[in-house]
Amino acid sequence: MYHSHCLYCDGRARMEDFVRFAISEGIPSYGFSSHAPLPFSTAWTMEWDRMDDYLAEFARLKRKYADRIELIVGLEIDYLNDESQPASPCFQRLPLDYRIGSVHLLYTPKGEIIDIDTPADVYRKLVDTYFGGDIESVVHLYYSRLRRMVEVGQFDILGHADKMHYNASRYRPGLLDEPWYDTLVREYLAEAVRRNYIIEVNTKSYRDLGTFYPNERYFPFLRELGARVQVNSDAHYPDRVSYGRREAMTALRKAGFEALTEWRGGGWTQVPFP
Repeated sequence: MYHSHCLYCDGRARMEDFVRFAISEGIPSYGFSSHAPLPFSTAWTMEWDRMDDYLAEFARLKRKYADRIELIVGLEIDYLNDESQPASPCFQRLPLDYRIGSVHLLYTPKGEIIDIDTPADVYRKLVDTYFGGDIESVVHLYYSRLRRMVEVGQFDILGHADKMHYNASRYRPGLLDEPWYDTLVREYLAEAVRRNYIIEVNTKSYRDLGTFYPNERYFPFLRELGARVQVNSDAHYPDRVSYGRREAMTALRKAGFEALTEWRGGGWTQVPFP
């Protein structure tokens, strides 16, 4: 469980609350991945002036709970453009154990930046307002940003690989079954696996929306590619650190996976399903 958010970004509890809950759940290793700073202020990302505190608090907890859980620290870093992305020197210089690469933001045709990681009704308004209802151009733009992030690299985990799929399919029912969309996703996932990124199965929305990211339909394809996968809850509340984990592991087993990529003894390793 290596994708989580505490009070240093948009999480809803202290780091220590997440640690204690993870221990109570019997989780052997746990990672913090606050939203990394962007070139502008937002309500959901960390500011640079909190970075030292973030790292210091992590170090304190790692020492305090060393005999009970293996803790690691990272950041979820957005690909915004080639100047602000996981490979940027400002993020590479930080003493992190790992980095998650994600896309939440897109540029509109007029150069405005919008957050497309929203509820479906808000997403619909954004597509209509800023893209004239052209859902195909939005989907292509989203995956082009993900592909560019994968090409530039310098991160470990591909965060919620196709998170737009739910909102896009609500905007245009049946879109996920359209051949162009399926080809787009398969080519992108194949490139990510070729470059050896860990593909997270993000379970944050499973209980509310009934979906994983990436979409479960691509689990067999990822298995065929030989992908390394892990299950992350993207928790913003301590009691959700294990949300959807059992269901995700069941789905992965069904697709033929036998192990997860988890942190043990100072590095990533394959851990067989219990």
